[in-house]
Formats: sequence, C-alpha cells, structure tokens
Amino acid sequence: MLGFRRGEVLGLTWRNVDLEGGEITVQLQLQRIRRQLVHDETKTEASSATLPLPQICVNALRLRRQEQERAQLAAGELWADSDFVFTTRYGTPVEPRNFNRSFANRTEKAGVRSIRLHDTRHTCGSLLAALDVHPRVAMQILRHSKIAVTMEVYTHVPSEATRKALRKLGKHLGRQA
Repeated sequence: MLGFRRGEVLGLTWRNVDLEGGEITVQLQLQRIRRQLVHDETKTEASSATLPLPQICVNALRLRRQEQERAQLAAGELWADSDFVFTTRYGTPVEPRNFNRSFANRTEKAGVRSIRLHDTRHTCGSLLAALDVHPRVAMQILRHSKIAVTMEVYTHVPSEATRKALRKLGKHLGRQA
C-alpha cells in the first residue's frame, strides 16, 4: 500500500514500527548478495523516511504481530529471536525469492491478475496520481530522489482518468470561445 520495495518490506523491524503513533520508519532493507542475506541501509538516502501509516496498515501490522506471537509459541526452542516484522514460522528472515513466490501464490488464490511484486510500487504511484495526490507528495511516499522518476516511471494514469480530464478540458475551452 505504501509502495515499499521488496527489500524494505523484508528488512522492516518492529523497532521501526510505531503502531500507537501510526508511523513507520523505512531505513533498512534485506537482500541476498553473493549468497548472503544482508540487512543494511536502504537503497539511497531518499529511500529512508518516516511515513504515517493508514489505519488499514496499522490493523494489518497488529494482526501480523499476533500471528508472529502464535508462530513463536508453536516453534518453541526452534524460534530464532529477531526483530523482523516478516519472518518464517521459525523467526528467521524471509528469503527474497520465497517472498516473490508467496506473492504470486496469493495473487493466484485471490483470483486477481498476476503482476510482478515490484509492480505494486507502480500501482501505488498510479493510484496516488488517479486520486490527484500532488506529485511531490507521491514522490515522498515512494521515496524517490527525483520527481522525474515518480512522474515518468511510476505513475500510469488510468485511461478513464485521462478521458475525464480531456472532457473537463473540452468543457473549459468550450466556454472560452
């Protein structure tokens, strides 16, 4: 919903989630580099940010915490203590490729059109544009360092919005004649 990159989702820790304050801080990512899982700073300086959490995200993260607590009880001594928000049933970090597979499986089960996981960032940008969110605000949400990336790569305004805009423009110009 917030257009996170895969590594940012997987690198998210509970200490960076403030459910009471309704905020989330993106500052770490988890990636597989040279056969090692690396938990490190985000892609760029602009990628790090504290964002307000919509209530739907707060609710989902509360459910995630409960699910994780149940998994910890079930795993017992096999549980690996980590601060990651998204873990395996044993508390270990989720492998990035497994996350892709899980996303594809859930998409199929939900009966929605299959897209690449990264395309959810584009969806976020497009929805923000369709809702007339100012491009600078969309840039902050997607945490791009350049507005051109947000506008040219990540926002795809739906054709219905384009038709509506042109009808609006036509009516305005029609009054001018």
